[in-house]
Amino acid sequence: MSDYLWFEGIPFPSVNEEERIEEIRNVFVIRDEDTVILTYPKSGTNWLIEIVCLIQSKGDPTWIQSVPIWERSLWIESKRGYQKLISKEGPRLINSHLPFHFFPKSFFSSKAKIIYVIRNPRDVLVSGYFFWSKTTLVKIPESLTTYFEWFIKGNVAFGSWFEHTRAWLSMRKRDNFLLLSYEDIKKDTKSTIKKICDFLGKKLEPDELDMVLKYSSFQAMKENKMSNLSLIRKVVAPNGLVLLRKGMTGDWKNYFTVAQAEAFDKVFQEKMAGFPPGLFPWE
Repeated sequence: MSDYLWFEGIPFPSVNEEERIEEIRNVFVIRDEDTVILTYPKSGTNWLIEIVCLIQSKGDPTWIQSVPIWERSLWIESKRGYQKLISKEGPRLINSHLPFHFFPKSFFSSKAKIIYVIRNPRDVLVSGYFFWSKTTLVKIPESLTTYFEWFIKGNVAFGSWFEHTRAWLSMRKRDNFLLLSYEDIKKDTKSTIKKICDFLGKKLEPDELDMVLKYSSFQAMKENKMSNLSLIRKVVAPNGLVLLRKGMTGDWKNYFTVAQAEAFDKVFQEKMAGFPPGLFPWE
């Protein structure tokens, strides 16, 4: 069991280092041709990576079935990903869970494109509990009740969902920022793929679009050892982690008590006040 790395009041998984986080923020250069997939953990990150990779390959699954997902889209906050990104030439596909104020300052004056995915935080909480509890990367909660309390206070990996989301949503009107929701991707995956293509300036033929849809499905990803983290499971999660657990919306209803649901609603209304109606499709 590991504890968190606490840095400027934010808990990070123990594999992170203060020096690297500081370097990412102040030194790392985001290039105009880069594409960044940015999420709060357990919001559909790997699903979106798979979709974007398949868009880039025009639906041909060869790349996603032969190269691990963390090599196709590099994690800026991981030691290995950071080093590779520094030396990588050409357009880069980057992922990150970093809160707004830790993200490379160079992005904000660049033309690089960010795709930010939000998900019902109740589902994020439940999915996060089952995910992190199987890893060696964070402090392990003794129960869902404990994790619920930590989540509400922001004492979980990458800090408060509410603060993370509020800060990144301040970018939502910029041309180089695409806001998606897990719920909308789930509801109409094909339309979302078209939206991502438009944002990235990519054109797919109808048969190519169908291939993207096919190979980014929950079942296809669950069976693809390059995408389901089975290759590194023994390293980061000796306790039997399943990355693709259910892939559904509304699973929180199977776990929250009535009191927890009411408490969460109250916090959500307080923390997310001021946003326009309809921005959060689960509300």
